[in-house]
Amino acid sequence: MNIRSLALAPALILALALPALAEKIPLSELSRYLNSLKTVTSAFTQVNPDGTISTGTVYIQRPGRVRFEYNNDNTLVLASGGTVAVFDPKSSGGPQQYPLSKTPLSIILDANVNLGRANMVTGYTEAKNATVVTAQDPAHPEYGNIQMVFTSPTELRQWVVTDDAGTKTTVILGEMRKLGTIPASKFSIGTETARRN
Repeated sequence: MNIRSLALAPALILALALPALAEKIPLSELSRYLNSLKTVTSAFTQVNPDGTISTGTVYIQRPGRVRFEYNNDNTLVLASGGTVAVFDPKSSGGPQQYPLSKTPLSIILDANVNLGRANMVTGYTEAKNATVVTAQDPAHPEYGNIQMVFTSPTELRQWVVTDDAGTKTTVILGEMRKLGTIPASKFSIGTETARRN
């Protein structure tokens, strides 16, 4: 063994002793995965902007549809037909409604997710054996962003939506289950409005 080998030996031993860092999942694979999510459901835990915790079940039917049902609460969030509606039992006069395209959640619900688009991804790191991607609408960064956490094998585990006011809402997902179909009425803002009147 020569002097150079002796000098490298401790570094090699140290490198072998440390756990290997997980490789970042390629953006193309994450886009493929999100596009493969058609009709799924999962339990979720939500950390609200005021620090309170909510739990419930989310139903996703891509493209463009999501339903958040909350446990022990008559609040409901629906996205369908390009509109997000928030049914809050504390408010009167029907649901609050706004365009889905103005929310960062539209990135996940888009018909064709492409995280490789110019200026869409603003953060892309590996942390605690997970790949963390922060994305925004390249045409409207003022709408806020969504930070998605993926584990390997590729699975979406969490997202944090930062809205146009800088308010953060975290959604932590349980195990996602694929469903065959979900009745269209489950995502109908009109049907839900009529039901509550």
